[in-house]
Amino acid sequence: MNQTPPPSKTRFWIGNALLAMALLMLFNMNPLAERFGMLAFVVWAALAAGGVYLVMKDKHEEPPL
Repeated sequence: MNQTPPPSKTRFWIGNALLAMALLMLFNMNPLAERFGMLAFVVWAALAAGGVYLVMKDKHEEPPL
C-alpha cells in the first residue's frame, strides 16, 4: 500500500528544495557573479521566487488572529 503524499505537500517540499538551492547559490554568489554576471542574480531571484511561491501555494486557510 504505497501512498503518495498530497500534492500540496509535494509542492511544499519542492519549494523547500528550491529555497535550499537559492541559499547555497547565495553563499557562492561572488564566484558565480564573476563567471556568469547578472545571469547569476537572475537565476538566484527565480529560484527564491519559485521556492516561496510553491511553499505558500497550499496556504488556503485564514491566518490566526
